[in-house]
Amino acid sequence: MDNSNSSMMQREFKERDIQRMRNIIKKDYTAKTVTQVGYSKSQEDHEEGDEWEENGKTWTIKNGIKQTVTRFDELKRSVNLPLVCPSCKKPMKVFNANKKMWSIHKMCLDCVTDMETKLKREGKYEEYQRNMTISGVKEHIKELEEALLDLSLNGGDEQFVTEDGDIEIWKGNSEVRQRIIQELQEYIEKLKDITSS
Repeated sequence: MDNSNSSMMQREFKERDIQRMRNIIKKDYTAKTVTQVGYSKSQEDHEEGDEWEENGKTWTIKNGIKQTVTRFDELKRSVNLPLVCPSCKKPMKVFNANKKMWSIHKMCLDCVTDMETKLKREGKYEEYQRNMTISGVKEHIKELEEALLDLSLNGGDEQFVTEDGDIEIWKGNSEVRQRIIQELQEYIEKLKDITSS
């Protein structure tokens, strides 16, 4: 081999290129290939399930992937069906009845049916049904109170953006709004009387 070709090859590959190849062969993908002088950011190692704050965001590691934690994560967990039912460990088939039972009971339709059948045999089904109804009414009351608060805080004016990009403000009728607020308050009180008795 010509000596000039050998020196040319050595000039093409730098030390960091060779170090990078060594790291890849060793499967050490995060190893550094050069030494940096000056500012260095402190690096924290995190494991699966850890949560930490960085740059104003909350982060976690799920299935080996770094992800941001959002306020909707809990909602996603409550809505998304798991692969298997936590009660019977059978696969959770994706259909409407299973979705509904998961959102209410956190188990599959078969497990809910078994549980309700057992309650009927024990004579406790009526109490269970009443408690389910009351908890549904309480949830409805909570939603109505939030709507009432929004209606009370909103001055009755609605803003809309037209197709042309203009902002239109529609003034609300304060008498109608006051009547709706009063009717909602009365309805909420009736529902509270039902749940307390």
